[in-house]
Amino acid sequence: MAISEETEQFQGLASAIQKAKDLNDQVLFSHIKKVNCNNPLSFYQAGRERYAGERFFWEDPAKEITITGLGNVKKLKAASNAERYREVEKSWIKLQNNAVKTGVTDVEATGPLLFGGFSFDYETDSTLLWNQFGDNLFYIPAFMLSIVGKQAYLTTNLLCSPDDSEKLFIDMINEREAFLFESLNGNGLGANSLVMQREVEPEEWKRTVAEAVQEIKTTDLDKIVLARELRLVFERSIDSGKVLEQLIAEQPLSYIFSLEAGGDCFVGATPERLIKKQGNEVFSTCLAGSMGRGKDEQEDVCLGEELLHDQKNLREHQYVVSMISNAFDSVCEKVMVPAEPTLMKNRHIQHLYTPVRGISKEGVTIFEFVENLHPTPAMGGLPKEKAVVRIREMEGLERGFYAGPLGWVDTYGNGEFAVGIRSALIQNNEASLFAGCGVVEDSTPESEFRETGIKFNPMLSALGGNLNE
Repeated sequence: MAISEETEQFQGLASAIQKAKDLNDQVLFSHIKKVNCNNPLSFYQAGRERYAGERFFWEDPAKEITITGLGNVKKLKAASNAERYREVEKSWIKLQNNAVKTGVTDVEATGPLLFGGFSFDYETDSTLLWNQFGDNLFYIPAFMLSIVGKQAYLTTNLLCSPDDSEKLFIDMINEREAFLFESLNGNGLGANSLVMQREVEPEEWKRTVAEAVQEIKTTDLDKIVLARELRLVFERSIDSGKVLEQLIAEQPLSYIFSLEAGGDCFVGATPERLIKKQGNEVFSTCLAGSMGRGKDEQEDVCLGEELLHDQKNLREHQYVVSMISNAFDSVCEKVMVPAEPTLMKNRHIQHLYTPVRGISKEGVTIFEFVENLHPTPAMGGLPKEKAVVRIREMEGLERGFYAGPLGWVDTYGNGEFAVGIRSALIQNNEASLFAGCGVVEDSTPESEFRETGIKFNPMLSALGGNLNE
C-alpha cells in the first residue's frame, strides 16, 4: 500500500534526525515534489523580503534548466588559497553522502544542490566592494524551484541536528505552505531613475593598456586581459528581480544568473560556459574575439565576416581553444573540437565561438574541471600564471566574482559553471559594472576602450543606464 507524501516526508525526516544522533553531526534532509509553476522569476520575487540576501537564480541559454533558490540551510566557504576548490568539494561530499532524500529522487538539478562561485583571484588585495562575498561562497537553499525540461520541481531542504525533533517537520510544512500560498505575482520595487553614470579612471586604464602592449612586445607575456569598472547610481534601491526580467528578455542566448550575499547581489547575463558535466559527458565554450553588432542586417553580416577573418581576434581565440583542449586532454578519454570557429551573436555584441566536448575519465568531478580551466586565456591571458600576477599588479581593480566561475552541482555529480562576465555588483541603489578585453601585441588603448564599452551594454540596458555606441 502506497504511503502518503506527508507520511513519506515525516518518516524521512525522522530517519535524518536519527542519523544525526548516530553520527553526532548534522544531516541534510531533502524532499522533492513535482509542482505546477512555470514562472521561476515570480518565485524569486516572492522571496524578496522573507529571504532577502539569500536568493539565487540560474537559467541556461537552452532553457533546459532553470533554478531558483531561497533561504540558506548551509553555507560553505573555504579558505582563500589554492585548496579552495577541493575544500568546498570535500564539505559538499560529506553533506551529500549522509543526506536523506524523499519524493522524486532521480532528476538532475533537484534535491540537495550547491550553488555559488569563486572569485577570479584568491590572492588579490581585498577591498570593501566584495566584502559580502569573500573569495568563495556556496550555499544550499531552504526552498528551491527547478524547471528541468518542461517539468517543475520544488525541493525543501532541512539541516537536522542530533537534538532536533520531528517538530521540525511541522515547522517546515507550515513555512513552505505559507510561502507557496503567498502572492507569486512578481511585484518588485517599480520604476527607478538613473542619477549618475561614471567611468572609473578611464585615462589611467588606457595608459595601463599601452603599458601592457609594450610588455607583450618585450617579454614572454603573450596576452593579458584587463578589466575596468563603470559605476551607476540610482534614485532608489535596485531590484535584482527587475534586472533579471530585463536580462531574460534581452539576452536569450546567455546564462542569466544572480547570487545574493548579505545586502549585495551579483547579477549578469554571460555568454560563456566554463564547464557543464552531465554524467560522463563534459562541455566547455571557447569564446574570445568580439565585435559590435551592425545597425542593419547587411552591416551585421559584414562585421561578422570581418571578425571571422581578423587575425588579432583569431589569434586570441586560438589561445583559448588550445588551452581548453589541453585541459580536457588531461582528464578526458576523448575530446572533440571543431576545426574552425563560428559566430555567437548576442543583442549588443558578437563573438568567435568554438564548442569543446569530451568524455571524462572515471571519477573526475566538476570541481576538478573548474580548477583546471579557470582562468581561461579569455579571462586571464597567457602564460596563465604570469598573466594573473600582472593583472593583480596592473589592473587597480578588485574583480571579486567578476570573471570567476559561478554555478551549481547536484548530488548526482551533474552541474554547470559559467564565467561571471557581462555582470554587475548591486549594492542598494548603486551598481558596479565590469568589462574586460584581451590585450595582445597589436592592441591599441582606444580600440580596447571601445570594446569594453560595448561589453557594458547588456548590463547598462538591463539596469536602465546610457548605452555606449
